Amino acid sequence: MNYEFFIAKRIISSKAYKSSISAPIIKIGIAAIAIGMVVMMVTVAISIGLQQKIRDKVVAFNGHVTISNYDSNNSQESLNPISINQDFYPEFKTVKGIKHVQGVASKFGVIRTETDFEGVNLKGVGADYNWDYFKQFLVEGKLPDYTQKRNENVLISKYLANRLHFKVGDKFQMFFAKDDPEKLPNIITYNISGIFNSGFQDLDAQYLIGDIRHLQRINRWEKDQIGNFEIFINDYNDLEEKGAEIHKNISSLLDSQTITDRYYSIFEWIKIFDKNTYGIIGIMVLIAGFNMITALLVLILERTQMIGVLKTLGSSNWSIRKIFLYNASYLILLGLLWGNILGLGLLFAQKYFKLFPLDPSVYYVTEAPVYINFGYILALNIGVLLLCLLMLLVPSYIITKISPVKAIRFN
Repeated sequence: MNYEFFIAKRIISSKAYKSSISAPIIKIGIAAIAIGMVVMMVTVAISIGLQQKIRDKVVAFNGHVTISNYDSNNSQESLNPISINQDFYPEFKTVKGIKHVQGVASKFGVIRTETDFEGVNLKGVGADYNWDYFKQFLVEGKLPDYTQKRNENVLISKYLANRLHFKVGDKFQMFFAKDDPEKLPNIITYNISGIFNSGFQDLDAQYLIGDIRHLQRINRWEKDQIGNFEIFINDYNDLEEKGAEIHKNISSLLDSQTITDRYYSIFEWIKIFDKNTYGIIGIMVLIAGFNMITALLVLILERTQMIGVLKTLGSSNWSIRKIFLYNASYLILLGLLWGNILGLGLLFAQKYFKLFPLDPSVYYVTEAPVYINFGYILALNIGVLLLCLLMLLVPSYIITKISPVKAIRFN
């Protein structure tokens, strides 16, 4: 057996160790490791969770990449139609990693009731629309079906439904202006088949999901004309690469735009989370490391006579340093154990019980989302252990300065 490990183990298991002067300082060091681990786990989990939730919600409304006509239109409304007869539709075979392609259109209109009115964009979708994202947002009713004949069923957000006092099954009129302002607007009576709540208030307040064939009729488009294409990719991490490939493989008359370009401010904002996360992790590691340095110095001071005896018996400085580093490793691992138990408990509680709500107008989500992955948890544990041990190498050097004769007489 490694004799340094053996001595360290005996020191840890001794009753004198647990009731010594250094015991309170050791407990503080362990607590600092545990608290730091909890803070780091929560920070990483919420940071990644927020980024993924916000990203997925924006993608649900727009796709990863949008293909449309070149024009100077900066609004959400489709003005210049494009033919659905493209080489990349319904399957984008020239670019790998494309999950789905769908044709959509949007038009601004006004919902009017007896007491209220609201301006929104009707997003027209067809039989090719992928409802996977909106299934998780649906809170009441059912998703509309546009695979058969044209119908007036729509999906409205909970935000708009509350503002207009709507519920599932209600009917309302929506007014669409014509190109000639002197002509009467187009009026369509819609029926609410379902209510969704993405938690992204900026988008929930803008969109109503309806049948694209109504917009084709109002805009006097052909059946094969749409406003733009929405493209979904398999892996978000490949967005920039796939966005560039898509742009190269479409007609020169068409333009493509990734979701990060279209919503630049939102994605730049969530990138700040990474910097904050790294900063918090760095601060927590430093706090935990300095607490362990204090604990190690107290341990060395308390065991000065033992150090002197070991040196007298022929132990090298590095051998004695290893004894105390083994001791410190035990304390760090104990702190990490408690930190993981408390951290995972808090994360799972938030995941299943939604303990901490957030303001959707600020964070775009109704509660703090958590991303739990044992890969980053393991990386945090290994990183904290190694960094703390590296920080302890310097104070352990003080052992080399202890004289055996003075150490044995030390009291």
